[in-house]
Amino acid sequence: MRLLWWWVMLRNYKLCELLNIEYPIFQGGMAWLGTAELVSAVSNAGGLGIIGCGDAPPTWVRDQIRLTRERTDKPFGINVMLMSQYLNDTLKVIMEEKVNIVTFGGGNPGTQIPALKEAGVIVMPVVSSVALARRLERLGVDAIIAEGMESGGHVGETTTMSLVPQVVNAVKVPVIAAGGIADGRGLAAALALGAQGVQMGTRFICSDECIAHAKFKEQVIKAQDRSTVVTGQSTGHPVRCLENRLTRQFEAMEKSGAAKAELEEFGRGRLYLGVIQGNIEEGSLMAGQIAGLITDIKPVKKIIEDIMAEAQRTVETLGKFQS
Repeated sequence: MRLLWWWVMLRNYKLCELLNIEYPIFQGGMAWLGTAELVSAVSNAGGLGIIGCGDAPPTWVRDQIRLTRERTDKPFGINVMLMSQYLNDTLKVIMEEKVNIVTFGGGNPGTQIPALKEAGVIVMPVVSSVALARRLERLGVDAIIAEGMESGGHVGETTTMSLVPQVVNAVKVPVIAAGGIADGRGLAAALALGAQGVQMGTRFICSDECIAHAKFKEQVIKAQDRSTVVTGQSTGHPVRCLENRLTRQFEAMEKSGAAKAELEEFGRGRLYLGVIQGNIEEGSLMAGQIAGLITDIKPVKKIIEDIMAEAQRTVETLGKFQS
């Protein structure tokens, strides 16, 4: 049955060859947490580490690129948030620093793609719909990250289980599954749906190398299957977080009809407050529904090794049922 596992992995060779990585595992580009420490650890372990720009200034982005290069000679990427006030300046830094892998989140990067492709950058946008996946493939993207609503942070409306196979059927470029994946069973399931790899954020929060505050990591480990909530529906940018005093206050404001500008001002700076400063009640604790599956903190290398081993066992077990 080991032949079945190698056949499965051979299907994903195109993605790994494109990025020059060993394993089809991406680290999500989490704002404030996708720093050189975590990014280099994931890349050194054979996956694809991704710097999370969020709304950070371009000087921070440049520093993180250089710090990451000091820690690894492996490929890594940068996630660009399209809603960032520094969007154009961040893209300029990426071009100047010659980073050749970029993922996008928070919208349609159609206008940014031509310049990046002309510079030889590998572009992999995060999408939450089949229509956007098709549109971006026509613009020449190299792969698509199909992210379901189970994920932490900004979310769409379709589950990973429903979204991934539909995107796979709609495009010819490699598809990476994201949202609700934290172990080898999740990787095996994503491969079964036709994806060539997975992207994980919440699982990597609970790693030794992630700079997240210990109190935030503890909250992820304590989480159950229904510990997350989605707020911000009225703003047009819904966000999934662990439930706390902040999310309850935000929901109350939305129900009372608070204006979008008031809600945005109320939420300003809350992510840093929660994930870096460790204020677990007043800060935003972005995490996915899969948090309920995470029970420990361990090195990135061990996380990736365990996922690959469990995925292999899962595929081989399924093969036995078929024989």
